[in-house]
Amino acid sequence: MSFQFSDKDFDRISAVLGTKTERDGNVVRYRLTDQASGRKLALEVCANVVLPEDIADEPTTLVSVYAANSFLQLHGCTGFIASEELGEVIFFSRQRGSTNGLVVERESGCSLYASVDDRLLTADFTQLPPEIMMSSVALSMTENLFNDFN
Repeated sequence: MSFQFSDKDFDRISAVLGTKTERDGNVVRYRLTDQASGRKLALEVCANVVLPEDIADEPTTLVSVYAANSFLQLHGCTGFIASEELGEVIFFSRQRGSTNGLVVERESGCSLYASVDDRLLTADFTQLPPEIMMSSVALSMTENLFNDFN
C-alpha cells in the first residue's frame, strides 16, 4: 500500500532539503540547487495516482527526480525518512521481500537503489561485498519502520 503524505510530511521534507514546497493539485515539487557543485534537480511527489482497476485497486504515490542527465522514478512509495543530520530524504518502496530507495540530498545529489533484498538490510555490513554494502547501509534505516523484519 502506498504511503499517504501529510502536509506535515511535506514541511519536514522542505526543512531537511532547505527549499520551499510548491504545490499544484496532487503534485508537490521541490527545486534544489547546489552552487558549489553546480548541480540542480527537481523532486516531485505525486500522490493518489489512480491506475487501471486490473493493475491496482487503490491509488499509488510516485516520487520523481528530474536532473540534468537523468530521470528517476519510484513507484508505490511506502514511506520516507528525512534526516537533518545527513541532509537527505530517503523515499522507499517495499514489496515482496525487497526494498527500493530513492535518496535525495540537500546538495542536489540523488541515488537510486533498486530491488535490494530485505535480508541485506539486517545483515552484518562488514561481511558484505563492497559493491552491496552501500545500498544495504543506505536502506537499513528503513528496517525499524516495519514490524515484519526478522
